[in-house]
This record gives sequence, C-alpha cells and structure tokens, in this order.
Amino acid sequence: MPAAEPASPRRPPLSRDQVLRAAVTLADRGGIQALSMRKLGEALGVEAMSLYNHVTGKSDLLDGMIDIVFSEIDLPSGAGWKQAMRQRAISARQALGRHRWAIGLMESRSTPGAATLRHHDAVLGCLRAAGFSLELTAHAYSVLDSYIYGFALQEASLPFGSAQEAVPVAQEIAGGLPAGEYPHLTELAMGHVLKPGYDYGNEFEIGLDLILDSLDRAARGLG
Repeated sequence: MPAAEPASPRRPPLSRDQVLRAAVTLADRGGIQALSMRKLGEALGVEAMSLYNHVTGKSDLLDGMIDIVFSEIDLPSGAGWKQAMRQRAISARQALGRHRWAIGLMESRSTPGAATLRHHDAVLGCLRAAGFSLELTAHAYSVLDSYIYGFALQEASLPFGSAQEAVPVAQEIAGGLPAGEYPHLTELAMGHVLKPGYDYGNEFEIGLDLILDSLDRAARGLG
C-alpha cells in the first residue's frame, strides 16, 4: 500500500497588521495608484475577497496604512518643547520620505486610527504643557504641519533626487536663461545652488528653526 503523501503545511492565518503592512509596501514601490485589493491579495498569496475579513474596504485600508505611517513618527518627548517639536518634525519628514504616497493623505482620514490620534494628542499636550494658550497651540500645530507636509511635497516633486543630481539640473536651467533676463534666478543658481556642498534638504531644518523661534517669541509674549 503506497505511503500517504505528507499533508501540506497549513498557511498561518493573515492578520490585519500583515494586510496593512503589505499594502504600505505596495504603495511604497508603485505609489498609491498601484494599490488595489486584487494586487494586495496577489502579494499576500490570497484571494482578494479574503482581505475583507481584515479590512472593510479601500477607505479602511487607507486608514490603517496612514496609522502605520503615524506610528513611525517620533512622539514629542524630553526636556523643552522646541527640541521636542524639532525632533518630531524631522522624524515626520523622514517618514514621509519613506512613504511619499502618504503626503497628501496624512490629515484626510475621517476615522483615524489609534497611532494617529495618539500622535496628535501628544503634540497638542507638549505645547499646552509648555504654557501655550489654546489659540497659540492651534496656530503652532497648523503652521508646523503645513510646513512639514509642504516641504515633503515640494521635495518629492523636485526634478532631482540627490544633491549630486541637483547640479546638472541647475546648470541646465541656468544655461537656458537669456543673458541678463532673470538676474535673481541666475544669482541664486550660481551663488547658492551650484556651490559645493549644496543640498536642498538642508533647507528644511533652517526653515523649521525660523518657525520655532517665532513661536517661542509668541509664547513668551514678545510679538
């Protein structure tokens, strides 16, 4: 009598976290437009319909994906609100650099997850504990997030991906300008962008410190 074939090992059941993280990986690779329930099912080796055991639909999937991105951003901690807000902003920019598809979605969710809510609450709590009035807390939160998301969007849209790639792009643009027609653009390109060591990403922390210094003056009633 022939021996029975060994049973195939059973696939461990999927979890919601596995589904969400696979979706984040797909979006990181091909952008949010590349994400579909069919492609996500293929990536996980399951039928698309089985994904609905873990997410109710595309909106719930996006909620969970954005929650993962928020979970990667450092919460404000340590002594001093300025340093806490500075580190949080730098961490947020780094997370958005890893997940560029998320830039326009971070504040779009009407049913945010626990990590998202925890992040917002911690930022507000840090500012309030530092003595910010309720109104100034709202102003600070708005201007900081507008700057972080705006810079991340601009950075993702640049026609170069590194400091090394910026030089030939700037040279091409500057070389195509009619002589004397755009003196300030030429000055910026030749006197700043094309100087050794230029990196557009360095502008982020410079602008961030200008904002934080201004908020510090406002918090201390110095105008």
